[in-house]
Amino acid sequence: RFQIQRGKTDPTSYKSLGDCFRTIFQREGLLGFYKGILPPVLAETPKRAVKFFTFEQYKKLLGYVSLPPGLAFAVAGLGSGLTEAVVVNPFEVVKVTLQTNQNAFTEQPSSFVQAQQIIKTGGLGSQGLNKGLTATLGRHGVFNMVYFGFYFNVKNILPVNKDPNLEFLRKFGIGLVSGTIASIINIPFDVAKSRIQGPQPVPGEIKYRTCFKTMATVYKEEG
Repeated sequence: RFQIQRGKTDPTSYKSLGDCFRTIFQREGLLGFYKGILPPVLAETPKRAVKFFTFEQYKKLLGYVSLPPGLAFAVAGLGSGLTEAVVVNPFEVVKVTLQTNQNAFTEQPSSFVQAQQIIKTGGLGSQGLNKGLTATLGRHGVFNMVYFGFYFNVKNILPVNKDPNLEFLRKFGIGLVSGTIASIINIPFDVAKSRIQGPQPVPGEIKYRTCFKTMATVYKEEG
């Protein structure tokens, strides 16, 4: 919801995270927080499988190229993220469409009906079920590149701890920092994806069309 706001002048603007929670609860009820839950649940298994399988495959391929290990991990992460994005993007389109609908949960179409409507009006391409693919490629590609590159490089630098509890904390801490840094870097792509896949400001007019143009528009208008 925050990502589809268009500045303070947007009539649906939320003042803070707490205000967003209160408003959704008042307007849409408790189930409003679970809108669009089915698409990510359905996508989670193939998404994880593709992410880690392709990461290992790209890493093996890069073994034939004389790249520093740190760079190889980052490039393999980028490749796995781009591949993962192709799989998850249709699910993301359905999810964002459901989440940006401010009607009560019970008044919304189901995920399958919403997907059918998207296909009916926009088809399977860039105006339909694969809307915002370039932004999704950027989001997942950048995230996985930074995450895997940072995680494996730092993990190899910090010594392994013989105490299993401390070793768990070591890996947990590295993963936490890796995910945080990756999220900070890739969030502009995520905002662009939400703007492209979500409702346009003026019905019938497409303002947010491509990834980098959307980023430029958001920067120009909202900083």
